[in-house]
Amino acid sequence: MTANSDGTTLGFGQKMGQIMQMAYVVEDIQASIRWWIEETGAGPWFLLDHFLGEGQTYRGAPSTADVAIAMGFAGHMQIELIQPLDGNPSVYREIIDKRGYGFHHVGVACADVDAEIAAYEARGHTVAFRAAVPTGGAVAYLDNGRNDPGMVELIPVTPGMDETFTRFWRASLDWDGTDPVRPFA
Repeated sequence: MTANSDGTTLGFGQKMGQIMQMAYVVEDIQASIRWWIEETGAGPWFLLDHFLGEGQTYRGAPSTADVAIAMGFAGHMQIELIQPLDGNPSVYREIIDKRGYGFHHVGVACADVDAEIAAYEARGHTVAFRAAVPTGGAVAYLDNGRNDPGMVELIPVTPGMDETFTRFWRASLDWDGTDPVRPFA
């Protein structure tokens, strides 16, 4: 567990300080959503067609990489699909260039992203990416120099985060396959 783990269970069933998300970089987000639905029954999916907020940084420099993001649940685990929409440098492109599409990172829910960054840096990680997110606060991706099997994303637990992800999770309960792709908002 991380330093921010206080045992709090979030509305969607995962505990703060533990992995709540598995994320994959994909070449075609629509095809990937179909795969997850057809092969695993996971859904529905909540799609953000473009994610390019102001103030994003990649390796300490301003980032201009645009991605599409889809989120769904398999049980209490959130699955995130990320499709780069341009060739701009990013944490996504660097992993694609290193080993291709596929697993990218785990997401850990935490109360204080900055405190967690300090704890990870003390263990040899560096901040590879920072970005404000629609659910409140800013995420940070941490790089340990190997990224095997992937990076770690610190996800701030905010009221907006818990409400949004709990809403996504509730939609997955007894989902009957209707309305498989829905807007993120």
